[in-house]
Amino acid sequence: MKFYQEITLIRNADIDQYFLLSKTFHQIHFGLVEIQNKQKQVPIGLSFPEYKMGENFGALGSKLRLFAPDEATLTRFDANKWLARLSDYVHCTGIRPTPEAVKGYAIYQREQPKTSKERLARRYAKRHNMDYEAALNSKVELSVKPEAGAECRKTLMSYSQMPHQTIATPFIRLKSLSSGNTFCLWIKKSEVESSNDGLFTTYGLSTTATVPEF
Repeated sequence: MKFYQEITLIRNADIDQYFLLSKTFHQIHFGLVEIQNKQKQVPIGLSFPEYKMGENFGALGSKLRLFAPDEATLTRFDANKWLARLSDYVHCTGIRPTPEAVKGYAIYQREQPKTSKERLARRYAKRHNMDYEAALNSKVELSVKPEAGAECRKTLMSYSQMPHQTIATPFIRLKSLSSGNTFCLWIKKSEVESSNDGLFTTYGLSTTATVPEF
């Protein structure tokens, strides 16, 4: 990935940074959807240079970078066009060569926690051909753990009533372009020793392709 652009969220007392990151990411996603190939893949990958992962929580930070194998790809994508409606709240650099000296490489990929009640409800809705909201509030038999150290037991409840379980992986809350439903996009970072070329999803993520860290 020879060229990049960096997008920085501008601090604003009236707008929550997390909300602004979601809006910014959503706009970039719109743009990537427009350039996807028949396999729904794109040549542009994303990274989060301020990404932090703790034992109980994670954070994506206030910056993201767009990487491409050549300058022409980023020029055609035209990030500023997709971010025009947010121009007062974000700063996007020009296209720059990736530094020759980098700290390493990373894979940013989508993680789908099995414990997410939203994900379980979506799967249930798909299996039973029903609306997401109806699935979220339908009574189903679920395994729950009443308290720490106790054994799981079956009980009848809706997915919306499931006890909250903390997931440390940082996420962005988005709205599906196809269904209009809101969902969480968890993003997992893995550091690797060497680079690996490849294509990315329309979220700029990949399970194998790397982006440089610097």
